[in-house]
Amino acid sequence: MRNYGFVFISIFLLLNCCSKQIKEPFKLTTFVNPFIGSDGPGNTYPGATIPFGMVQLSPDIGIPGWDRIAGYYYQDSIISGFSHTHLSGTGAGDMYDILVMPTNSRFSKRIKDNSFKPFSRFSHNNEAAAPGYYSVELLDYGIKAALTATPRAGIHKYIFPKDTLSQIHIDLGYALNWDRPTETFISVVNNTTIQGYRKSTGWAKDQRVYFEIQLSKPFSSYQLYSNDSLVRSSAKGNNTKIILNYQTAENEEVILKIGLSTASIKGAKKSLTIEAPHFNFERYQRSADSLWENELQKIHIETSNLDKKHIFYTMLYQSMLAPTLLSDLNGNYKGANDSIMNASNFSRYDTFSLWDTYRAAHPLYTILHPNRVSDMINSMLAHYKETGLLPVWSMQGNETNMMIGYHAVPVLVDAYFKGIKGFDSILAYEACKASANDSARQIDVYKKLGYVPVENQHENWSVSKTLEYAYDDWCIAQFANELGFEKDYKYFMKRSQNWRNVYDSKTTFMRPKLDTGVFIKEFVPKNYTSYFCESNAWQYVWSVQHDVEGLVDALNGKENAEKKLDSMFSLSSLPEDKLPIFSTGMIGQYAHGNEPSHHVAYLYNYVDKPWKTQELIKEILETQYKNAPAGHCGNEDCGQMSSWYLFSSLGFYPVNPAQGIYNIGFPIFDKAIINLENGSRFSVVVENNNSRFKYIESMTLNGKKLERNYITHNEIMQGGTLVFIKSELPNKINKMSNALTSEMYKIQ
Repeated sequence: MRNYGFVFISIFLLLNCCSKQIKEPFKLTTFVNPFIGSDGPGNTYPGATIPFGMVQLSPDIGIPGWDRIAGYYYQDSIISGFSHTHLSGTGAGDMYDILVMPTNSRFSKRIKDNSFKPFSRFSHNNEAAAPGYYSVELLDYGIKAALTATPRAGIHKYIFPKDTLSQIHIDLGYALNWDRPTETFISVVNNTTIQGYRKSTGWAKDQRVYFEIQLSKPFSSYQLYSNDSLVRSSAKGNNTKIILNYQTAENEEVILKIGLSTASIKGAKKSLTIEAPHFNFERYQRSADSLWENELQKIHIETSNLDKKHIFYTMLYQSMLAPTLLSDLNGNYKGANDSIMNASNFSRYDTFSLWDTYRAAHPLYTILHPNRVSDMINSMLAHYKETGLLPVWSMQGNETNMMIGYHAVPVLVDAYFKGIKGFDSILAYEACKASANDSARQIDVYKKLGYVPVENQHENWSVSKTLEYAYDDWCIAQFANELGFEKDYKYFMKRSQNWRNVYDSKTTFMRPKLDTGVFIKEFVPKNYTSYFCESNAWQYVWSVQHDVEGLVDALNGKENAEKKLDSMFSLSSLPEDKLPIFSTGMIGQYAHGNEPSHHVAYLYNYVDKPWKTQELIKEILETQYKNAPAGHCGNEDCGQMSSWYLFSSLGFYPVNPAQGIYNIGFPIFDKAIINLENGSRFSVVVENNNSRFKYIESMTLNGKKLERNYITHNEIMQGGTLVFIKSELPNKINKMSNALTSEMYKIQ
C-alpha cells in the first residue's frame, strides 16, 4: 500500500484486511485520510481542526493558484508556514490568517514564487495527518513540526535541532490568492505573550481575526516589523511581522498556542484561558482525537473493503469541516453588519456554502447533528437580523453573494418540518419571505416576468437563477401552508411553477429567454454559456427537484423522460469541446464534480426504472471517489461532495432536500448502523452484498416489505432496520416507484 502520509492503522489490521468483515477494534479516526482531495480538483486541506471548529491550522505552500485554494497542494514540495484559517474544498481563495514558520541558521534561501517568505522542502515520507493532527519535517532546517487544535485555538509543537539562532516567524502580512491584509497589529506583552489582530479583505470583504499567542519558552530577543521597517514593542500597518529568536538544544521542544476571536483580543485570550490553559501538546492532540472519535462513532459500517472504509470515514470527517464557529467564548463575533454582535444561548456559525450544501450536507446534519443544526439555523436568523436577508454564501461574518438562489430557505424549512427545536419559526418564515422578495440579484425582474431574462453581463446565469428561485419558492409555500398563511401559500406555489417559463417544449430543455418573452435563437444544450451557473442545459434541465412529476409530464411522459436521462449519461463530450474547470467527474453530460447534477441519477426512480438508478449510483461511488490525494473528482465544497457519498453509500439520498424523503439508491456496505442523538439506532443491512449482485431485488423496513422507492426522515429518526436484498439481475417487474406519485410532493 502506498504511503500517502496519513496515519495508517496497525499491521494487524492490514494483514487481516481480506477477512470476512472489518470489525471495530480500532478507533474510527484511524480510517480517516485527511489527504483525500489535496491533489486534483478537491481543494481540501490536511491540517488540524476539530468538528465545525473556528481554527483550521494547516500547512501553506505559499504559492497562489487554483490548485492551492486551500493553501496546500499535494504535488508541491515546499512549505512556507502554517496558517490558522482555511476553506475546505471551495473554488475561491481566502483566509490563510496568521502564518507561523519555524527556521534556524541552516537554510536562508528565498524565492520569488512565495513572495520571498521563509520556506523549507518537505517529503510526504516525513508527513502525517489524522483528525485533529498534522505533522511534517521541515527538511532544510531539520525541524519537526506538529499541529493540533481546540475549537478556538491552534497548538504548535516544534522540535528544534541544536542551533544558536532558532527562530519563529509570525507573519500577518502574508496573503494568498484573493486575500489581502488591510490593517494588522502586533503587540509584545512580554517574552512569552504576543497579541494582535489581522484585518483583511478578499472574498470576505471585511474579515477580522484577533489573537493572543503564548509560548512555552521565553524568546531571548525579537525583531518586529511594520511595513518592512523595524519598530519596538508594537507594530501597526498593512504588513507586520515578528521574528522570535531562540538558542535551542538538540531536540528541544517549543510549544506555541494561539487563541482566536473574530471580535476582540479579550475574546482571543479567553480562548486560551478556557480551551488551552497548559502546554501539554499530546493532551490537546488526544482531546481533538476524542472529539472526532465521538462524532465518527455516529455511524458504524461493516465491509471487507479497506479502501471503502477509509473513503467513508474520510467523507464523514470532511462533512464536518464546515460550517465553522464564528462566536468566541463570550458569545461575541463580527456580524454581517460589520458590528460586534453577541450570540445568546447558541453558538454562532458561518461558512455557509448554501448553493452546494443545501442539497445533501444540511439534510445529513439533521440526521447526525440535530442539536448543532439548531445553532446553525439561529446563525442564519442572526444573519437575517443583521442584514435584512438570509445568507447566500456567507463566511467570517460577511456576505459574499457568491452563487445563486436563496438557499438558506430550504435549510430552514427542512429543519422546521423535521422538528429541529430552539428557533423562532415565525422569524424564520419572515426571513424566508424577505429573501424571496429582495430586489437584488434579479429577483425583482423574476417576480415581474416569472423568469430571469437574458442580460448582457458576466455570469448572467438567467436560466439557473429561474430554476433555483422556483425551487426555493416551493419551500416557502410549504412553510406558509403549515403556518396557516393561505394567501402566501398560493402565491409562492404559483412562483414555484416559474420553471415552466424557461422550458422549451420544442427542444425539451430549459432555454434562455429574452425580456420580450422570446427564446434566444442560438442554443446548443451541451455548450457552457453565461446563462447557466457552472453548468450547461443538459445538467440544469433536471433542476426541478420539487416537481419531478411535472417535469416528466413536460418531457412528454416517463418513456421520453427515460430516454432523455439515457442521453444525459451517454452523450460524451468530444475532444474539441471546451469544458470549464468545474466540469469534472463526467459521465456523458453528467458532471459529478459539480452540484447541479448530484440528484440526477436518482431520477430513474420517477420513471419506473429504479435499476438504472442502482447502476449509476454504483458507478459513481466506485469511480468518482478514491482513497488517494486525488480522491475527489471535483471541489469538495464544504461538505457537499462528501455528504453525497455518505448518503449514497448507505443506500438513500434526498432528491428534494426540504421534503423529508430519501430516494433509494444502491447501498455498498454489508451493514451500517446510524447512532442517533435521540438514542435510537437505524440500521441498514444488505444481503448478497458482493460484486455479482448488482441490483436490488427487494427491501424490508422493520420486517415489512417496502413497496416504495423511498424512506422518510421520521422512519430513520424513530430507529429500525432497513434490509436490502441484492440480486444478479434487475427487478423489472415490481415498479415500486409508482407509489411515489401519491406522496412525493408532501412534506413528510
